[in-house]
This record gives sequence, C-alpha cells and structure tokens, in this order.
Amino acid sequence: MKVFWFLPTHGDSRYLGTSEGARAVDYNYLKQVAVAADTLGYEGVLLPTGRSCEDAWVVASSLIGVTQQLKFLVAIRPGISSPGLAARMAATYDRLSNGRLLINVVTGGDQAELEGDGLFVSHDERYEITDEFLRIWRGILERSHDNGSVDFIGKHLRSKNGRTLFPPVQKPYPPLYFGGSSPAAHDLAAEQVDVYLTWGEPPAAVAEKIADIRRRAGERGRTLRFGIRLHVIVRETNERAWRAADELIEKLDDATIERAQAAFSRMDSEGQRRMAALHGGRRDKLEVSPNLWAGVGLVRGGAGTALVGDPQTVAARMQEYADLGIETFILSGYPHLEEAYRFAELTFPLLPLDRPQKGTAEGVLSGPFGEIVANTYVPKVSQS
Repeated sequence: MKVFWFLPTHGDSRYLGTSEGARAVDYNYLKQVAVAADTLGYEGVLLPTGRSCEDAWVVASSLIGVTQQLKFLVAIRPGISSPGLAARMAATYDRLSNGRLLINVVTGGDQAELEGDGLFVSHDERYEITDEFLRIWRGILERSHDNGSVDFIGKHLRSKNGRTLFPPVQKPYPPLYFGGSSPAAHDLAAEQVDVYLTWGEPPAAVAEKIADIRRRAGERGRTLRFGIRLHVIVRETNERAWRAADELIEKLDDATIERAQAAFSRMDSEGQRRMAALHGGRRDKLEVSPNLWAGVGLVRGGAGTALVGDPQTVAARMQEYADLGIETFILSGYPHLEEAYRFAELTFPLLPLDRPQKGTAEGVLSGPFGEIVANTYVPKVSQS
C-alpha cells in the first residue's frame, strides 16, 4: 500500500461546521503537518484546490526544502490555466524537488466557482477541454527530454511549437492522478491518466467503478492503477472511535447542514451527487457500510466518508479495498496534525506499506522510543 496524508489548506478544526475548536492554517502549521507526514513515513500529501483553499502550487513549493522524501500531489486545472504554462510549472517543481511531484487533474464540478475563475462551459465540455489540455501537456513534457515541441489544434485548445527547455526529472512526466464518476470522466481516465482516484464509497460501488474503468482502458490497450480518498477516525477501541466520530459533528447545527447540502445540490459533479446520496443530509443514517461513516459529508464537499474503528478494524477495511485493486490510500483526519501521528502510530504497523516507517531498521527500533522511565529504564517495545 501507498498511504498519503492531506494538507488542510482550506482550514482545520476539532469540530466540523463551526469555528469552535478551529485553528489558523498558516505556513508554520502547514509545515508541521508536512514534516510530520514526511517523518512518519507517509508516501506523500494531497493539496486541495479551489477558491476555498490557499493556492496549492505556492504552498507545495514552499515545503520542498523542509521535507526530504515526501511527494506532493498538486492540481492542474484545465480550462483555467494553459497547458504550456502548467507543463513548465510541473517540470520546474519536479526538478527543484528531485522528482517528488505528482499531478492531480481537476476538471471541477462547481459551476459557480468555475465561472468565478472565468470558465463558462458545460459539464461535458469541461471534459473535452481536459482531454485536449492533457494531450498538449503530456506532449510538451514527453518531448522535452529530447528538446521536441508540440503542435495541436483541437476544438477548444491550440498549441503551436509548445515546449519547455527544462525537462522534468520523472520520465516521461510526473504521474497523472484523476477522479470523476461520470461516463465522460471514466472515458478520460481510461484514455489519459495513470492513477484513477475514487472517493470513499462502499466497496461494492468502488468495485463497479474499477471494473468499468478497467474495461474502458482495456479497450484502448491501457492499464491503470487505482486509489481512494478517505478520512480516518482510528482509536484504540471501536467504542472510542465511534465516540470520536460523534464528537466531530456534535457542535454542527441543522441549519448549517441544510445550507451545505443546498450548495452541493447546485453542483453538476456526479461524484458530489453520489457522496450526498449516501446520507441524504440525515444524521441518523451515517454508517453507510460497515465502519464507513458519512458524517464528514454533511458539510464538507468532495471526500465525505471516514473509516471508523480500532486499528485492526480500519486496517481490515483498507485491505478490503486493496483486494479490489486499490493501492493508494489518501487519508486525512481532524485535526490533521494530531491525526497524522495517531493513524501512523496505531495503524501503520498493521499495513503492508510501500514506504517503511522511519526510525526502524528491519523491524528493530533504533530508539529508545518514548520517555525514559524513572530516569533509568527504557520503555518496553510494543509487540502489536
């Protein structure tokens, strides 16, 4: 498994939907989360994008020097930026970070937000633009390794002698991640991207998506890898975990839920519709699959479900997704700094991680780990 964490550039809190328990997300806080993820052994971090967030490229660039191995999954926005500019930005970041860039292709599903950024097209036209954007973007970076260029004339986009003189470290380009639930999105994934991401739907629904995209990719002679975006609420016991889930929304009032659900209903994102349908805005039907809790989606757009349970239970649920073909898990928890530590400490020892935890060598602690007891005794090593 490849396990990622999340940089909360749109805010962080102990409680959803209220300023109580909230904290300012400034550079020092984002640096703490990134350094924690790097130190604990997470593969990388996802940075969200949109008008509710600090700019992902600026934030990710500022964190190159304070991290060592951590990868950064950063969005490109077809239709909002040009493919040539986005290709040069990607090449520069990949070079400065020594190959630690991953690309999240975000077509967008909030029409009001997109129009605020100057994009006035329909849902399916956005995917047409994304398809043309990626053909130019990929071509520029592929050909940068031998000083080539791209000429392209499409329905929406054009490029004449598009090129970058500084190729990325990763060949042919930093891997492309993408999520979308509509038929147009599945076709785009099958044709152009490397990793398809799904939000945390029940395993049966995720299995249907994977099967459909594998079929479409196979028809094109391609194969993809798969990932999932989830929140996690893990505690030492199942009882404590479910109590923590209840506490996360205990200060959330019904009026705030109604406003949030009304806003989501105006979006034309099929993925957002599927997230909202899991709970219907109701507090009494939030466990939508065993240990899969939809409480986050009452007020948060995008990923709205969390795995809830003790470490063994959460690891088992992750394995169920892995058995379907999921290899990348992009996780988060509130507050993000503390939960990055909690999840790593409790659950990493139970997972077949692609990137080993730091501080260990062939399973032997390099410690001592923990506070010395009575100024004399080293704490016992856990056998879990």
